Amino acid sequence: MYYSIDINFFHSKDNLVALHFKYDQARRRFVEWSQNEIAVVPDFPKRILFSDEAYFWLNGYVNKQNCRIWSEANPQVYVETPLHPEKLTVSCALWAGGIIGPYFFKNYKGHNVTVTGDRYRAMTTNFFIPELNNHDVQELWFQHDGATCHTARATIDLLKDTFGDRLISRFGPVNWPPRSCDLTPLDYFLWGYVKSLVYADKPQTLAHLEDNIRRVIADIRPPMLEKVIENWTSRLDYIRASRGSPMPEIIFKM
Repeated sequence: MYYSIDINFFHSKDNLVALHFKYDQARRRFVEWSQNEIAVVPDFPKRILFSDEAYFWLNGYVNKQNCRIWSEANPQVYVETPLHPEKLTVSCALWAGGIIGPYFFKNYKGHNVTVTGDRYRAMTTNFFIPELNNHDVQELWFQHDGATCHTARATIDLLKDTFGDRLISRFGPVNWPPRSCDLTPLDYFLWGYVKSLVYADKPQTLAHLEDNIRRVIADIRPPMLEKVIENWTSRLDYIRASRGSPMPEIIFKM
């Protein structure tokens, strides 16, 4: 028996092998579809709006969701985390031409909150779509991952009203493969880049941290984003050659 230490969940080695094979197959299918689209429309990667949310903790804590410890016996490893950390929940959409956002999830009293399906749809209706209409963009595709708050039927229908079949999502016209943060520019570039800068002056309040996030994102220019998207096409090649296997953590170079 092998153990994967992740918030006290344990999985047998055989089950993990089967799951990884299933995920790798889905990733290969998505890569093949993407490369077929590129063969027809060479600038296809520049037409995808990649979207995601991230937490920014006031104390600079980083949640490494993909960290695993493997052992034939339970290694009894614990990771110390803040009990009630102050944080912001931030959403952005990124494509080669710019960034829509950041959007900060808050309730009607202005208090910071996490994402739910209702809040995600409200953000899409009241912020994202109006902001999208302010940009000179045509025939864009939209991508988000398979988080539960993204994939309710009402959410998929709402996005289809705007993007039609140009939707890359679990339960959408084009399936987004699970466990594919290495194919999401916000995960492999944006969040890490922003977090590397916003804590430089040691913000002491959430308002200060929010201002820093807005400033850093506003300073990101299209030439940098074009390099990010070029890197995305290189990632497609790597994943196809590796038959869907995950990528090394650090391969992005500016």
